[in-house]
Amino acid sequence: MAVADFDLAVIGGGINGTAIARDAAGRGLTVLLVEQNDLASGTSFASTKLIHGGLRYLEHGWFGLVREALAEREVMLRMAPHVVRPMRFVLPVEPGMRPVWMLRLGLLIYDHLGGRRVLPATCSIDSELHDGALGAPLKRSPPRGFEFSDCRVDDTRLVVLNALDAAERGAAVRTRTRCIAAERGSLWRLVLEVRGRRDIATARVLVNATGPWLQLFATTVLREALPMPVRLDKGSHIVVRRLFEHDRGYIFPTRDARIVFALPYEQEFTLIGTTDRGFAGDPAGVRASSDEVAYLCDVANQHFRATIEPSDVVWSFAGVRSLYDDGSSRSQDVSRDYVLALDEPAGAAPVLTVYGGKITTARRLAEQALDRLSHLLKCGPPWTRNSHLPGGEFPHDGFECLVAKTLVSMPFLNEQEVRRLVRAYGTRVERVLGPARSREDLGPCLGPDLLAAEVRYLMEREWAQTEDDVLWRRSKLGLHFAPGDRERLGRFMISTIGTVG
Repeated sequence: MAVADFDLAVIGGGINGTAIARDAAGRGLTVLLVEQNDLASGTSFASTKLIHGGLRYLEHGWFGLVREALAEREVMLRMAPHVVRPMRFVLPVEPGMRPVWMLRLGLLIYDHLGGRRVLPATCSIDSELHDGALGAPLKRSPPRGFEFSDCRVDDTRLVVLNALDAAERGAAVRTRTRCIAAERGSLWRLVLEVRGRRDIATARVLVNATGPWLQLFATTVLREALPMPVRLDKGSHIVVRRLFEHDRGYIFPTRDARIVFALPYEQEFTLIGTTDRGFAGDPAGVRASSDEVAYLCDVANQHFRATIEPSDVVWSFAGVRSLYDDGSSRSQDVSRDYVLALDEPAGAAPVLTVYGGKITTARRLAEQALDRLSHLLKCGPPWTRNSHLPGGEFPHDGFECLVAKTLVSMPFLNEQEVRRLVRAYGTRVERVLGPARSREDLGPCLGPDLLAAEVRYLMEREWAQTEDDVLWRRSKLGLHFAPGDRERLGRFMISTIGTVG
């Protein structure tokens, strides 16, 4: 069965693939986005949940990467103020680590390199860190330190919102669909497999945005070598019960030249990460290893009064980045910058391969990708810089006003429920919940803070098909769900499958 003919086929439903599909659809191209699993089910699920410039990258001299990422922080904050929000980070000055002058210089550069306008500047927090709330959780309250700005992000919702916007602009989004063959002629002829059925699609240009599957997709589906070598790098994180009460994050340089973050997470928890190590194996089976979990617990125990053990970890996750292999001997020395490799032999359909990248710079990566393809595809000009993702049509500092407005329009919801819904859906909360006039109109409660109307919306509009799609990739409610709650959700989704379009 033929699906359709497309200008552009993007393989990979992570942040890079969905951002490219969105940009392309907004430029008037016909776009097919294919993801073998659920959206954001790979590397994009396993980030540190930050939109940041990468302070540690300054030591490597990666000023171009840092400049672009710093500039993108405020672009992303304006584009999606519901899922991206400012956050302050505490950097203690510790004996034996980087000297004060180096930290001060680095933060001065960090403040000015990207044209910061909205986020507050770096400041010294000597007394507050030593005697106040910021120093209280620490094992050794240092006499001085700094506080600087970056942003936090709901990484998986950011991916889904990019896909949703792409679909609303005409892109065909096919999840749980495998591209099992690609024949290269004047067009790409793609064989797609979904639920045992095979479909055919053609595309003028193909984008390999499969992340850690770059090599596998190139050799088994495209049956060609990658244009440049790829290196896989694994990062792991752990989540434990809350280690501190305030809303700042901590950044700790380690003795092995890494950086570890400790971030407030989902109200009740602390997120700690990340590790950096080379990876070989099947990316689908990547997990945080016992020694990585122990390493992160040890780093936390070096700094916090509260002691944690691996048995205290309520959730751990790991992801694999596909980086351009520049020959560096250590994982932490490999650049996180993206590389776009275009192969366009005479008389044959082109393929663009996407290496690396960060959630922070995905919009810019997509813009660069479409610019690289502009001589091959007749498309409109760049447009995403001043755009909004679905639900993000409110000021970057307008979250509290939107919460208050939603509480008035939906008085049958409590404040905690409204805050979570506005964080997830922004101005689209009423579209998500439908024409409800009472709590009963929203259907049964399926677990902590989750009502049937929301689940139905996620299945109808956001490609959710399983409990994990809802609990981990459209939200992080999985941290709060008991097994019985999960079973109740699963039964509801099975009963609903036949009624959604």
